[in-house]
Amino acid sequence: MDLKTLCELNGASGREGAVRKTVMEAARPLCDSVRIDRMGNVIAFKKGRTGKRHILFSAHMDEVGFIILDATDDGLLIFRPVGGVDPRVTVSKYVTVGDKNVKGVIGALAIHLQSPEDRKRVLDYENLYIDIGAKTKEEALADCPPGSYAYFDTGYQEFGDGCVVSKALDDRVGCWNLLRLLENEYDADVTCAFVTQEEVGLRGATGAAFETQADTVIVLEGTTAGDMGDADKTRTVCEPGKGVAVSFMDRASIANGELYRELMDLAEKKGVAHQVKRGATGGNDAGAYQRSREGVRTCVLSVPCRYIHGPSSVAKLSDIEAQLALARAYAENA
Repeated sequence: MDLKTLCELNGASGREGAVRKTVMEAARPLCDSVRIDRMGNVIAFKKGRTGKRHILFSAHMDEVGFIILDATDDGLLIFRPVGGVDPRVTVSKYVTVGDKNVKGVIGALAIHLQSPEDRKRVLDYENLYIDIGAKTKEEALADCPPGSYAYFDTGYQEFGDGCVVSKALDDRVGCWNLLRLLENEYDADVTCAFVTQEEVGLRGATGAAFETQADTVIVLEGTTAGDMGDADKTRTVCEPGKGVAVSFMDRASIANGELYRELMDLAEKKGVAHQVKRGATGGNDAGAYQRSREGVRTCVLSVPCRYIHGPSSVAKLSDIEAQLALARAYAENA
């Protein structure tokens, strides 16, 4: 299994089937048991040599995307986002739509036809459409009926100084690293949860948290990098190329202080490139795990991603490796 394969699969929130199938096939020979729960999460369990502790590592399978609502009389698809997608990054982007992977492009009224007022504002989804080349409403909806999903049609490519660009780096980087974590043996019991519907409210993790009952949860995520252009360095959350970002707080969870320090100390001791995620914005599945049952201690290890939730996210391969290295070091030292 490689990162390219995972990133190029389509799997928006609620339609993670292709990712789930691939993850199941890759995880099965590495684990003692692999199953799918009612939320569609893949729960892979690996028995430890002593089993005195139980660690849960988690990453989400879903990506942001779009869903079809209807079509206009002249065959343009009406759609809305699934997850947080800035409409400014969508215009003129290629997409695939529906189970037949119909090719399309996200369009808007040409600038020549826009009013002066239109040019001063960001066009919202009410003013965007997907053009699949259909001539009528009936033709468009025959292949792309309401409820169909659409995805950015962006391939995986390595470029520059150790960079990678792709859709869905958030959070296929975490899924890839979970699979690689399962390749090793540990003293502790290890569960790797590949969860659903993170982008629309941590829904899959809520179910996984309730039943797995681990004593520690570490979430492997992609997170927003803030190093572009003339961004104020005092407001830079994290930077590609400086290692895995260890989070102390966001809008969904507060890291367990002892676990946070343990991970930071371990990174220093093992020589793993790392940085503090210097911000408390956003949220991820740690929020669901932390509040499950009587509560569980959590921390988040993130890969900084530029242009996250867009068609062409960018990350450093070295940061992806650092995320794996710190997660593996924690499992080995548990």
